Amino acid sequence: MARRSNGALKLDDDKVVETLDHLRARVAERFPASGLAEVCGQLTATARVTAQRARRLSRPYLGLRALVAAIVVGAVGLETALIARLDWLASLRGASTLSLAQGLEPAVNLVLLSGAAIWFFVSLEARWKRSRVQKALHELRSFAHVIDMHQLTKDPTLVLGPRTASSPVREMNRFELARYLDYCAEMLALTAKLAALYAGESSDPVVIAAVNDIETLTSDLGRKIWQKIMILGQLDETRAS
Repeated sequence: MARRSNGALKLDDDKVVETLDHLRARVAERFPASGLAEVCGQLTATARVTAQRARRLSRPYLGLRALVAAIVVGAVGLETALIARLDWLASLRGASTLSLAQGLEPAVNLVLLSGAAIWFFVSLEARWKRSRVQKALHELRSFAHVIDMHQLTKDPTLVLGPRTASSPVREMNRFELARYLDYCAEMLALTAKLAALYAGESSDPVVIAAVNDIETLTSDLGRKIWQKIMILGQLDETRAS
């Protein structure tokens, strides 16, 4: 599940996709007509796209960098040419303090505005990448909530008593219900791993914080599922005794 890149240990995106693809087959074989199988198939397709996006994240945008370098060099060259054309000695000899300050103010403003523009262009690549990753992470966050919705009505305590008019329809026995919940937990864990692929290729604190949020979300949702699985296990033990 791990590989080394530039001396750092990272998740192997191919292994994550392979694990999800195997999970998709398991869900489809056990519950072929279920919505969970369809969601797992969509998550697997997203995993392949995520692996490609994460790899591109560590690569520089050479075209954009060349454009930014040309703009920065052009701006610095233009400012240098304008400053060189001024006769500073003559201005200092014949100008009063007030007029000298008024003459320097446009030059100072130009330098400040040029510095802000240069910072904008230099940070453009990082902000561009961050925007793309945030959109991708939002998609993974949506997958986590969709998976949670599929397990929401799978209440193990329904096997204890008769249904009411509003009770969810019982379509699974205890074994099938346990497998269904287990598949949901695995899908949530792998969703967090897909998000972690972005963190492995980025040092942007905003991206890393967003990935941590998804890992916390999937961990909390998975904890609820494992509580249901434990209840099923306790029911089996009670029944056996």
